[in-house]
Amino acid sequence: MSSHQTDLLTRYQKVRRYVEPGIWIIFWCVQALTLSRISWLDQLRQGKDLEWWKPAVWESSSCLVLLLLIPAVLSFERKLPLRWGLMRRNLRWHFIASLAFCLVHVSAMVAIRKLAYFSQHQTYDFGNWQHELAYEYLKDFQTYFAIIIGVSFYRLILLRWQGEASLLQEPDTGPSVEPLERPERFLVRSLGKEFLLPAAEIEWIQAWGNYVNLRVRGHDYPLRSTMAAIEQRIDPKRFVRVHRSYIANLNFITEIEPLDSGDARAKLRDGQQIPVSRRYRDELRKLAAL
Repeated sequence: MSSHQTDLLTRYQKVRRYVEPGIWIIFWCVQALTLSRISWLDQLRQGKDLEWWKPAVWESSSCLVLLLLIPAVLSFERKLPLRWGLMRRNLRWHFIASLAFCLVHVSAMVAIRKLAYFSQHQTYDFGNWQHELAYEYLKDFQTYFAIIIGVSFYRLILLRWQGEASLLQEPDTGPSVEPLERPERFLVRSLGKEFLLPAAEIEWIQAWGNYVNLRVRGHDYPLRSTMAAIEQRIDPKRFVRVHRSYIANLNFITEIEPLDSGDARAKLRDGQQIPVSRRYRDELRKLAAL
């Protein structure tokens, strides 16, 4: 990755927490305005004399609730990701979640519409709930999975930008540059270029479906491997298992904070925190004290 690309990625990471919600807000605001205009024009084409605020209430209430539901959808997807190897196990739970998504969406938007109509001394009628819910679920089902698919593509673009790691392979001719059973570097491919990532600079390793994420200087580099496999290939004097889903670099841990649950949190140099389960807490303290 060139220095310009690295600087651009670093700058984006600093504003990412604002850009991501900003994109969702702009998208659903545009949706509300566009759909409100279309609904109003459709009513006029049918010869109905409809106040302009009614289609605005219909569409804006729906879009507002959908916007507020996005964090819940993304949080659920992070806990039960739809990735290869996990798809069959997790997909059924997402079908159930899409039903809950629809029920919350419809209930909240109908409540908002009733309040809006009440403020105008009118009554809002949603219609036959059984028929309308079936209709709304068809739309919400598409919306629910469209959100997940859209975010998945966004993550894929970020990973392509940051790079994907792989273990060094044995050369076709000549001796290996370093021991392959315990590599000191990882090969990273990013935007058609390759560079070597020193193992000593990895801050932590996180399980991520069929991959593990190597955290280095604020960037995540996915490596196709299991936690058990990568644990056997890294230096046990430097890296220690702290959680079922985390391996930490002892050189980057600055503090171990105990929790009331018996677990703990490990704080790193850059202020980031990773979980430490009670199973590994005592061993981590012993190794960190050495």
